[in-house]
Amino acid sequence: MKRGEGLEDTLPISLICDFIFCPRRAWLEIQGEKIESLQMERGFHDHRAVDDANGGRGDTDYRAVNVNHQGWGLSGRLDAVRLNEDNGVIIREYKATPVRRSMDVTHAMRIQLALQAACMEDMGYRVDGTEIFFTSHHRIVPVELRKSDYEEAYGSVQEVRKLIECETAPLPFEDDPRCMRCSHAGICLPEERAHNIPEHRIMVKVPDHAVTHLATPGARAYLKSGRMHVSKNGDEITSVPLDSIQALQIHGNVDVSSGLMRELMWRNIPILWCSGTGRLMGWSVSSYGPNGETRVAQHVASHEGRLDLAREFISAKIHNQIVLLRRSDKNNNVLFDMKHIEKSVVNANRIQDILSLEGQAAALYFSQFHHLISVNKRNEWPWLERMRHPAPDPLNALLDYTYSLLLSDCIRAIVSCGLDAHAGFLHSSKRNKPALALDLMEEFRAPIADSVVQTVVNNGEIKRNGFANVMGSVRLRDETRKTLIGAYERRMATELKHPVYAYRASWRRIVEIQARMVLGRLEGSLERYRGIRVR
Repeated sequence: MKRGEGLEDTLPISLICDFIFCPRRAWLEIQGEKIESLQMERGFHDHRAVDDANGGRGDTDYRAVNVNHQGWGLSGRLDAVRLNEDNGVIIREYKATPVRRSMDVTHAMRIQLALQAACMEDMGYRVDGTEIFFTSHHRIVPVELRKSDYEEAYGSVQEVRKLIECETAPLPFEDDPRCMRCSHAGICLPEERAHNIPEHRIMVKVPDHAVTHLATPGARAYLKSGRMHVSKNGDEITSVPLDSIQALQIHGNVDVSSGLMRELMWRNIPILWCSGTGRLMGWSVSSYGPNGETRVAQHVASHEGRLDLAREFISAKIHNQIVLLRRSDKNNNVLFDMKHIEKSVVNANRIQDILSLEGQAAALYFSQFHHLISVNKRNEWPWLERMRHPAPDPLNALLDYTYSLLLSDCIRAIVSCGLDAHAGFLHSSKRNKPALALDLMEEFRAPIADSVVQTVVNNGEIKRNGFANVMGSVRLRDETRKTLIGAYERRMATELKHPVYAYRASWRRIVEIQARMVLGRLEGSLERYRGIRVR
């Protein structure tokens, strides 16, 4: 490559280092799949001082130095540089102690230093030395670079450029110790080899954190010292570490500071906004998302239609409705008709036919919904029919709110894998509806949302007086809403065996797994989409 070529498409040094560690991980990073691990968080924490470009000492020590190599098409940032006489420099890289807790300079570290040294030399400096500072030990380890390090560094740059053009991921390692602590292990999934779909990511990361709900009217959430603080009328209600937040859901009149919103978006943590009655108003996400090319294919497929996906969404939904109803009344006379409709959906050849069959099944299901309520509570909790927005009775109000919570989780799962929540295959995107999220949630309505409502009513967790009637519209009072959210979160944390991949996962993880199965179907790495069917 001649000097000056490739400047418009420079590669970050960090991506080359990812490639040295694992080509498959680098490919996932190229697709926008950025996952942080505990070790990475430790590294970010230890880098705070050197990430400040103004933190250098005098005129010879510099921190957070931006560098580039015009010939190789590289760019990056050095942690620290010491300037010697006659334009000589010593490069220092800060590293958190490796997991094995020894000060070993790994192969990837050597190549990273070689890339940085090559950039400095291309910028006209003489590299007098390179070293690693291990932050946990507070020790400096000098690293003497060899000619072979520079040669491998340049070769890796060329390999990464080839990798960028690849449509499918490299095969994962087999029984490699690097996989044990890799931040991308949850979506890379070496076990996928057994399913013959190594290019797609299905097993999602096990979350170390949870969805956080703000449901106190008049409260204000703000950022302070790495924590989200929530207060009302000057009194602090609670504080939560940002590292423990998977998503933030706002219910009703709750203020969120701009600093907190900015920090959450920087961390790629979505914020979902709901009205006080549970209607989802919108969401805020980072502008950087993965799988951009697949998102384009999604819009094309949405326009052309995908009957296979639509059939699975609805047939799985009807199946789960049958199971939930059968558990409460195994001799119910609508079960046979619903099974017949489920079989008809599988053979439907038009979206209109699928929607018609779904409507017939829903009418039968909700005509018997009162059977989900215990016999001794049916007088207290009467049921006439399914009516939504506004809800005419408490049961419909509970269903509306729980469906909104489920829709929020589906949107979060879809956004996390880079798809567009508005481009669906069954529901219409008219009036800016999140069609794909509505598609995805169909199979989860009965086993999650309806089950939560059944549980809180039958167990007496929610009382009949926990509702307000506003001009014919029944709404949840604050305590009822918080109780329902708590019951919903318990359900989402419940684990079961995934019917396709046979490992145990929580309902929240399974929602994201299904979203990634839609992703796989769109990008061609998955032969078919299979909906969740409970037993």
